[in-house]
Amino acid sequence: MIVVVIIGLLAGLVSYTIPTFMGKAKVNAAKADISTLGGGVNAFFLDKGRYPSNQEGLQIVVTEKFLPKIPLDPWGHPYQYLSPGRNGGFDIICYGADGREGGTGLDADISNADIEPAKK
Repeated sequence: MIVVVIIGLLAGLVSYTIPTFMGKAKVNAAKADISTLGGGVNAFFLDKGRYPSNQEGLQIVVTEKFLPKIPLDPWGHPYQYLSPGRNGGFDIICYGADGREGGTGLDADISNADIEPAKK
């Protein structure tokens, strides 16, 4: 009987913590995707002398063969591209789990400005 109770407690603990770890893993995957996409945009800049326009978007880096494809974010939404970005250059944005701008926790926006070192 004690063994069954212990197993039940462990199962409850595992089922409680798995969603937290899955959420953190998705945030880290989004950051990795944004970093890769940013590398493609920077390669485009080095080759063409300009950032892709908003009309061209991220798709131009695939067309020009700087990246093989543009993935969806871990929640199944497209990444957003903005040029010029909020701080110059460009922004690549993931709107989080809810797919809408703003939010907190897993719904918070993630952008290349959040993962790159501050520019001086």
